[in-house]
Amino acid sequence: MPDETTLLILGGSGDLSSRLLLPALGQLLAREPWRRVHLRGAGMDDWDDERWREVVTKAFATVGADSGSEVIVSTSYQQADITNPDDLRRLIADIPGRLALYFAVPPAIAARACEALAGIPLPEGTVLALEKPFGVDEASARELNATLLGLVPENQVYRVDHFLGRSTVLNLLGVRFANRVLEAVWSAEDIESVVIRYDEMLALEGRAGYYDRAGALVDMIQSHLLQVLAFVAMEPPASLDEVDLRAATSAALRATALWQDDPVRSSRRAVYTAGTVAGEDVPSYVEEDGVDPSRHTETLAELTCEVRTARWKGVPFTLRSGKALTARDAEIVVRFRAVRHVPAGFAGEAPGSVLRFTLGPDRMSLELNMNGADDPFQLEKAVMTAELGEGALKAYGEVLSGVLDGDATLSVRADAAEECWRIVQPALDAWRSGSVPLDEYPAGSTGPASWPALDDDGPVAAEGAEPAGSQAASA
Repeated sequence: MPDETTLLILGGSGDLSSRLLLPALGQLLAREPWRRVHLRGAGMDDWDDERWREVVTKAFATVGADSGSEVIVSTSYQQADITNPDDLRRLIADIPGRLALYFAVPPAIAARACEALAGIPLPEGTVLALEKPFGVDEASARELNATLLGLVPENQVYRVDHFLGRSTVLNLLGVRFANRVLEAVWSAEDIESVVIRYDEMLALEGRAGYYDRAGALVDMIQSHLLQVLAFVAMEPPASLDEVDLRAATSAALRATALWQDDPVRSSRRAVYTAGTVAGEDVPSYVEEDGVDPSRHTETLAELTCEVRTARWKGVPFTLRSGKALTARDAEIVVRFRAVRHVPAGFAGEAPGSVLRFTLGPDRMSLELNMNGADDPFQLEKAVMTAELGEGALKAYGEVLSGVLDGDATLSVRADAAEECWRIVQPALDAWRSGSVPLDEYPAGSTGPASWPALDDDGPVAAEGAEPAGSQAASA
């Protein structure tokens, strides 16, 4: 049974806390009522304990958690400036059990709060949980890491990436490593391309304060999809514990770079214009409240990367994410090479098989070439599907489980956070210089008409060819 823990949510009065953290905590405690958790909230808003309990109770109710639980009855809230050392010292005074500090605040505020903690003695075993993006570039990520490691050891820092708590991403490990039929062909010898995409129908949804400074590349690809790439590309770890798993994913990221080191030809960006999504009118991004058009923020981004190891030489990994698109399309697509020879006598095409992991609803499908039902010599595509379910816990439930247990297995290690910035920085620099045009697409579409579809033949036809994101391909 885990030790007694106090979960102190810094930024408790914010949207992240009420919308994601508290419901996930309620679900976790409902499933594991033996956990000994004390919940406290802190934020700039002038709330009292009663207002805070109402928010916690409402959040717990969304997942069917007991509104009369001891956690709700005993929880408390303090108004505080978490960048002020005196306020922080007051917040962590007389904490029962181990302390877990969750920074549910923007990254810049979290960094300032960590600096303010430098002169404050922290209880032994304190866990620090920080949301991504982790820093604003590689240098700031390295500086923040140095600050954190001056406060607690690395295994007590939880750099949150809720994608690593998604059941589908975790199922990828089981499918890949526990099946010889796949484990033996998981390399460039048999795999032609990998696509990791997270397309959303949601538009800005009032997030201009953060999103207009981040954009799709930082918000999703740098912060999440590169971690998924690491799960796909890593070498088999000796175990799935904190040390081995994170060492394997970090090594994969160190080997990753933009395709042929060419940020102009390996990246694309676009912004949505006015359109209709699911029957609802959506204004142009630049007309959304809080958006500064001079920033030229992209709402759709695509990168083609390569993993420079013997296992993956020549295989393009294309990462894409965008907003206000025609459909939600969140998936990992592994496209296998076609067979070297199809015996004469078969009719029809025999493209490479496709293994697809879909995130929400979570499922796995395998596309194979099969004999036709009416004509056994006519090849047809068949799809075998397995429903994976949603998992026992929400993604943030898995995150909080690790935070409360002091288990950093599914968190991002310090060097991995820095590597993600290194990978995307050349593209960011090329975009800021204007070397890559900012294309447009109507809200509710699949993206710019000039962009090749990722579902055709993969983003790169063969080793050495230009990525589909190249300017030549877009011309």
